[in-house]
Amino acid sequence: MTSAANPNAKKRQTVLIAITVLFIVGGLGWGAYYQLVLSKRQQTDNAYVGGNLVMLSSQVSGNVQEIRADETQLVKAGALLIKLDPTDAALALNQAEARLGGVVRQERERYASVAQYDATVEQRKLSLKSAQDDLARRAPLAADHTLSGEDIAHARQAVADAGAALGVALKQADATRSGVAGVGVASHPSVLAAKADVVQAWLALRRNAVLAPVSGYVAKRSVQLGAHVTPGTALMSIVPLDQLWIDANFKESELTNIRVGQSARVEADIYGDKVIYHGTVQGMSAGTGSAFSLLPAQNATGNWIKVVQRVPVRIALDPQELARHPLRIGLSTTVTIDISQGGATLGGAAPAVAVYSTAALTQPVAQAESMADAIIAKNLAN
Repeated sequence: MTSAANPNAKKRQTVLIAITVLFIVGGLGWGAYYQLVLSKRQQTDNAYVGGNLVMLSSQVSGNVQEIRADETQLVKAGALLIKLDPTDAALALNQAEARLGGVVRQERERYASVAQYDATVEQRKLSLKSAQDDLARRAPLAADHTLSGEDIAHARQAVADAGAALGVALKQADATRSGVAGVGVASHPSVLAAKADVVQAWLALRRNAVLAPVSGYVAKRSVQLGAHVTPGTALMSIVPLDQLWIDANFKESELTNIRVGQSARVEADIYGDKVIYHGTVQGMSAGTGSAFSLLPAQNATGNWIKVVQRVPVRIALDPQELARHPLRIGLSTTVTIDISQGGATLGGAAPAVAVYSTAALTQPVAQAESMADAIIAKNLAN
């Protein structure tokens, strides 16, 4: 029985040694894998697709007459999306044009009055000279009592009156000249102000056509036909699907080795592991998510419980991969960052050029100015 037990004991001992060795090898393998692979990665599934959500609003007031695009549809930058009733804006433009013509004619009259006041000054000078000559002729006759003292007094009073009238005429001429000196009629401030009103009314008429500032997909339309909109009213949202990124919310304890410029792998739940996006760490938020929430946590209270905070890390995506496999704002993703690379902790300075820009809202103001100049020239013609 002892001889039979010995083989079994040896067999059990061999199995136990094999299991122990297997565990040791597995532990060493896991340790090596962690040291060589896992320790150089930082992963989170608290990551979502972010992007620009362009809110389209009107710059003028009016009633909605047409809606040219609806949700899920692609729109191009500069395309007409909403048209407002232009009647009121057209009337306002006509009134501004009429005011400009009236101002030009008023200023022409002011410029013409300068010559009129100058003629009045010359007339007053002649009247003063005549009164002075008359007094000079009468003064010698007063010595031999040929003329009475009353006549001499009247002559002196006539000189004083003529001098006062000349002074009034000079002041009136100076006042009129100061209002028009240094500029022509077309360059007078009043004319320029009326011209600016015409340009503003012209712009308001054109802005009854609400254009798409960027190319993208209509995500949310809130405007309805017949609705009266005012400047700033949200009409619809446009999402440019070529301007997307990933906001990966890492725990504060996981940020130790994350640096700007590190490479990242992104898996979106919509495609699974069949599609891998290759991104780059663009930067980290300047605060935790709770710090920017609508109701920030009040940690300086007596009922304090420590909660691990998360900081959004922005991952820039490859535009070509994004074009092949489009994403949507808010989709869930899993992000794995290669933290073996070095880099800066804080993001760099903003570039000197615009990060985002659009030329779709540019208006040909030169056309309005040419139209206003034509009105000025017409009212200046003799």
